[in-house]
Amino acid sequence: MLTTPIGLAERGYLPDFLIRVGIRRLVADRLKLENRRRHGEPNITVAEYADWLRQQEIAVATEKANEQHYEVPPPFFRGCLGKHLKYSCCLFETPSTSLDEAEAAMLRLTCERAEIVDGMKILELGCGWGSLSLWMAEHFPTSQITAVSNSRPQREYIEAQARERGLTNLRIITADMRDFSIAEKFDRVVSVEMLEHMRNYAIVLERIRSWMHDDAKLFVHIFTHARLAYTFETEGESNWMGQHFFTGGQMPSRDLLSHFADDLTIEKQWEVSGRHYQLTSEAWLKNLDAHYHQLLPLLAGHPSGDPAEVVLQRWRIFYLSCAELFGYRGGNEWGVTHYLLRPTK
Repeated sequence: MLTTPIGLAERGYLPDFLIRVGIRRLVADRLKLENRRRHGEPNITVAEYADWLRQQEIAVATEKANEQHYEVPPPFFRGCLGKHLKYSCCLFETPSTSLDEAEAAMLRLTCERAEIVDGMKILELGCGWGSLSLWMAEHFPTSQITAVSNSRPQREYIEAQARERGLTNLRIITADMRDFSIAEKFDRVVSVEMLEHMRNYAIVLERIRSWMHDDAKLFVHIFTHARLAYTFETEGESNWMGQHFFTGGQMPSRDLLSHFADDLTIEKQWEVSGRHYQLTSEAWLKNLDAHYHQLLPLLAGHPSGDPAEVVLQRWRIFYLSCAELFGYRGGNEWGVTHYLLRPTK
């Protein structure tokens, strides 16, 4: 509704500072709600949440992820992201670090923590616009990389980039992770901000283990909350993120994966402050605003049926929301967790 705060924000009638105030209020309300669920009656612990996930489908509403993110025209993301088109948290090593530098820093750190060496056979699950796939193909030239994308436009974009760069050691597969299967075995499996779109981690990790050699490892990069785990819902104005950008997704807690050790066990774990995602999102917003008039026509005919101006403003609010969420309380509530897992048996 136009007269609601979110309706006014989506149509550009509210200044950013008021939108940020509203987002911070919603973030505080979310914390209160999830803490009540965890400590109230009934008492929902992370272990109980994990048990609930075991009863769910492997993923839900995967088609929405394409509509909301992955089949938006590639030029839109070229106008928002850095030169590597990394659509996930970057690493700002100093206050003066540029987005391009922060993308490269996180790509290097990912390969380092995944313990990737040249010559490995690597499987990337959920490759986005190919930032990590292309990085690995270039920096590990004798490795063979297979990357899985949920989106045909993403596959076509990455394949075009590989041809342009003369990379012949990269294969892209378009598949829904609910149905994906492969008969090969790999030395490394890597996943960057894909597991947030999954529900039943028990099935996901069992399948991943079946694609790994016995001495292989899995590297996972996911955004997390320090203590709480919850799903993104779509009902009600307060669930705007679930409605427009993260339908079917979930916010894992830092310890959630440890409850799914049947097939893969956490060997190492690292925490990345939410401040890095805050700075990433602020950089995306700055780029969007700088290219506003070039990006606007790209969103005409959006599946929502809404005017391009409204859709583009939603993207602005999305970046504002991510910046405020991950920057909340100095980046100590929400952030990114890296895991290196090895086969349990």
